[in-house]
Amino acid sequence: MMQLLPFLLIIVVFYFLLIRPNQKKQQNWQQMLSNLKPGDRVTTTGGIRGVILSIKEDAIQLRVPPDNLKLEVIKTAIASVTQDEAK
Repeated sequence: MMQLLPFLLIIVVFYFLLIRPNQKKQQNWQQMLSNLKPGDRVTTTGGIRGVILSIKEDAIQLRVPPDNLKLEVIKTAIASVTQDEAK
């Protein structure tokens, strides 16, 4: 029994230091994706910033300045919702 104790302790430490924080981060990202709405300013994983025009089941249409280009990206490409500088 004492030989298994260090092994179990290592598993518990790995869970709390590596696995659990990643699960929490994934849950927060999924919640952010489900709360997206037209008009939100977002940044994609590729670094493109734009404003959401419309949301489809698996894609989002963005308006990208300065020429107001319309781009369609997959929903999972959204990295974060950015805040307006004016606020």
